[in-house]
Amino acid sequence: MNLATATVPTPLRTDEAGVIRIGASRVMLERVVHAFDAGASAEEIVASYPTLDLGDVYATIAFILKNRSEVDAYMARSEAEAERVHQEWEARYPTADLRRRLRERATRT
Repeated sequence: MNLATATVPTPLRTDEAGVIRIGASRVMLERVVHAFDAGASAEEIVASYPTLDLGDVYATIAFILKNRSEVDAYMARSEAEAERVHQEWEARYPTADLRRRLRERATRT
């Protein structure tokens, strides 16, 4: 038997904002990494994100396993950027007073 080998293309793409997404979907790489790290199978990930293609999820998991240090570095940069944006948003639109009022209202009911 002669089995031809072929390289499977990585289904990852970077959008205009620099976010890595899976295949033709809008699902971020971070979502698949977190689900996989939590023990989800490829099938469970597709069940959670039905716009994903099962083959793309398997290829993404293979990419994660082969490139773990680069994926972890991307994840750290992504989380740092999200925290920076959160802090900027919180400084511009403080929510502490709103949260206090909501807690007070919840305790009255």
